Amino acid sequence: MTDRPLAGKVCLITGAGRGIGRAIALAYAEAGASIGCAARTGSEIDAVTAQIRASGGQAIAIPVDVTDRAAVQRMTESVVAEWGGLDILLINAGANLDRRTVEESVPEDWMGTLNINLTGAYFCAQAAIPHLKARGGGKIITTGSGMGHRGGSERSAYCVSKAGLWMLTRCLAQELWPYNISVNELIPGPVQTAMAPAPSRPGSDLSTGPNAQSEWNKGPEDVVPLALFLATQPLVGPTAQSFSLMRRDG
Repeated sequence: MTDRPLAGKVCLITGAGRGIGRAIALAYAEAGASIGCAARTGSEIDAVTAQIRASGGQAIAIPVDVTDRAAVQRMTESVVAEWGGLDILLINAGANLDRRTVEESVPEDWMGTLNINLTGAYFCAQAAIPHLKARGGGKIITTGSGMGHRGGSERSAYCVSKAGLWMLTRCLAQELWPYNISVNELIPGPVQTAMAPAPSRPGSDLSTGPNAQSEWNKGPEDVVPLALFLATQPLVGPTAQSFSLMRRDG
């Protein structure tokens, strides 16, 4: 692998303003890719694009609400217009708006979580597919969660949305493998971000159950090597797979 393994590639990253998305955007840019940084908060993606450009990279900031299909289409078209195509889509925008039991949950927050995490992912994939096909292949990487594989108390909306994203990943992979487009899920495990602050003890936040005391609580930068691995696989590479940074199953 060269020092710039993504040279010439065009990447679109949602949720790029902070946390995991920001860390991956900076890493992909350092690896040579041109980066479309998308998120709801303009000031955050402006800061990320400024940092990439200051280091000699190429990036544009695109404010977007991924639950707005028309806005997602415009986001994708902006990246293609800027650099002539699209090679990698990282679906990373996410939210956890309801942290209550199902009985006590607020329907608007419950559905809002699904709209961002699952419907938003669907919109992003749908918009990107024609452009990935036009390149003769590419990659879609979804940021999943172990909670979408095993469930959890008081996080039903988040768990259900991530379970749906896992299945969407597998369905997309089946549909797109004839076009040399791989679709894989990246499961970071517990990561200290604004959405999931550092636990007070191992496993006290998102890692619950029998794995709790052995879990590895990470920073966003710890997710970068796996994200680079997935972005640099050959066109005829792994697809419909879940790649996890969890220490144990999930």
